[in-house]
Amino acid sequence: MYFDTHAHYGSELYDEDRDQLIASMPEKGVELIINPGCTLESSMGAVALAEKFPHVYAAVGVHPSDCHTWSDEVEEGLRKLSAHEKVKAIGEIGLDYYWKDNAPADLQKEVFTRQMELARQTGLPVIVHNRDAHKDTLDIVRQFKDVQGVYHCYAGSIEDAKVLVKMGWMLSFTGVITFKNARKALEVIRWLPMDRIMIETDSPYLTPEPFRGKRNDSGYVRFVSEKIAELKGITPEEAARITTENGRRFFNIPR
Repeated sequence: MYFDTHAHYGSELYDEDRDQLIASMPEKGVELIINPGCTLESSMGAVALAEKFPHVYAAVGVHPSDCHTWSDEVEEGLRKLSAHEKVKAIGEIGLDYYWKDNAPADLQKEVFTRQMELARQTGLPVIVHNRDAHKDTLDIVRQFKDVQGVYHCYAGSIEDAKVLVKMGWMLSFTGVITFKNARKALEVIRWLPMDRIMIETDSPYLTPEPFRGKRNDSGYVRFVSEKIAELKGITPEEAARITTENGRRFFNIPR
């Protein structure tokens, strides 16, 4: 059984079959799913889906691409949502300097920092998005030594990976590691201790080979697990078991 630790089922790409698709995941071997929000509204939707399906849990937060929506009212809304029994993290939060029409870096850093503080206050871990903002993201993370987290869809260097592991953080990987040009991520996985690895789809994006280009869903997370098994020299079953245990421990989801 697999744990897809990051899938965006609030996307409009699921509007026609969302409930049927999510309901089908246990029979496809997907035991658990974390559905993170990107705005207050989508965070509320994530909680609603978590209430509907026993194998789905939520994270709540404002994505760096949406940080122009931030306000004191939004922060208070996230705080209230974070108390829900099926909310397991603050996320997806972080920095994204790739898209030039995103908010200025200073606003992104302020919103990220305030959500890291929210995580500190609530005792929840964080799900961090980092795209072309490696130094600034790590600088903020280092300010919160008492907050645990995961870099989702890890695309950083092995040097940064070593810093994060020393801090007790997790790294999560998507179908990108099945792509032919995924050399850096593969190097990180070969070095990374198995107890620090989680797997995800980032659905509906980043569909793994051999289905690249199609809409992604949690049923494809097994291809990520199988690639990790290949890189670590373990069986696919062992990779699935360990990454699921890692996810349960990180998100505090008991059996």
